[in-house]
Amino acid sequence: MIPGRNFPPRKPSRRENVNETIRAREVRAVFPDGVSEIMPTPAAIKKAQELGLDLVLVSPTAVPPVAKAIDYGQYQYELKKKQHDAKKKQHVVQVKELKFRPNTDDHDYDFKKNHAIRFLQEGNRVKAVVQFRGREIAHTDLGRKLLTRFAEDLTQFGVVDGSARMEGRNAHILISPVKAVVKPAAPKPEKEKQQSAKPAEAAPPPPPPAAPPEPAQA
Repeated sequence: MIPGRNFPPRKPSRRENVNETIRAREVRAVFPDGVSEIMPTPAAIKKAQELGLDLVLVSPTAVPPVAKAIDYGQYQYELKKKQHDAKKKQHVVQVKELKFRPNTDDHDYDFKKNHAIRFLQEGNRVKAVVQFRGREIAHTDLGRKLLTRFAEDLTQFGVVDGSARMEGRNAHILISPVKAVVKPAAPKPEKEKQQSAKPAEAAPPPPPPAAPPEPAQA
């Protein structure tokens, strides 16, 4: 008979900052009806349990700590949902690598340049690498010129982090995306004075000329 393995007994999972695990002597207890009251922790736990709820510590650093009477399962669900949404909104910056040769033709160059533009617009960094093979290492100046041209063509979309560097048989540059500049909203054009002002009243016609006096009779 194979003797049984001596595993340590499993400790029951203990919910932290819930009901009896709250260590604060008193809390600001918030109940579903919106009532907030500073009271001893045992009294707040009892009142929450009478409502069929748990007392959950939501702001342990406040003075006094803030605890809510809420269903613990629902609280965990909402907390995980908020964390998931926050993680979803985060953008992880990646480094996209594009490889060239010193004699890369224009078609391949333009193809990779368009890829770099897309990567930078997505908020990622671009690492352009020129690989030298065999006797090409004697013409590193061609690789540097290609990298300089590449950086200049992407000036509108990215900023070069330093100058071209040599690592072994490779030369490379690192390009970071340009931060979007929020342009101030253009001021609304003022309404023309002719539209806002009332039309001027027409001047009254001049009075008719006076009739000449009749000649006196002899």
